[in-house]
Amino acid sequence: MANEIEHKYLIINDDWKAHADDGIQIIQGYMGSNEKSSIRIRINGDKANLNIKSKTIGIKRSEYDYKIPLEEAKEMLEILCDKPLIEKTRYHVKHENHTWEIDVFAGDNEGLIIAEIELDTTDETFNLPDWAGEEVSNDPRYYNICLVTHPFKQW
Repeated sequence: MANEIEHKYLIINDDWKAHADDGIQIIQGYMGSNEKSSIRIRINGDKANLNIKSKTIGIKRSEYDYKIPLEEAKEMLEILCDKPLIEKTRYHVKHENHTWEIDVFAGDNEGLIIAEIELDTTDETFNLPDWAGEEVSNDPRYYNICLVTHPFKQW
């Protein structure tokens, strides 16, 4: 079984920008969700993936990721996925021994900026950068699938 161990934090200042890469545009949508899992279609630049993730709340979830043809992903996003789609730019920032992913949301979730760090184990230690604020790993409002039905602009 594939597992994702991830912590999510709100961003409290722009200091991360000085260390970020150029970023990549991401568009993703959800379809076929139930109480146990979600199915996501994601376009990362010129690549596309089908992703199945457990709906477990917290830092550890089951996750399966498969490459799919870009044109098919575009069709699925338009025809099969719930709206609004999630639009964001993802930046990578090195901090000590880890690479953080910073998601700057657009569209209906504009104004939301989340930092994520993926770990190898649940007890792996790491230091928070000065731009990382409150941890929101256990708050389902910040899960991308929830941002479709309850966009940030409506909070």
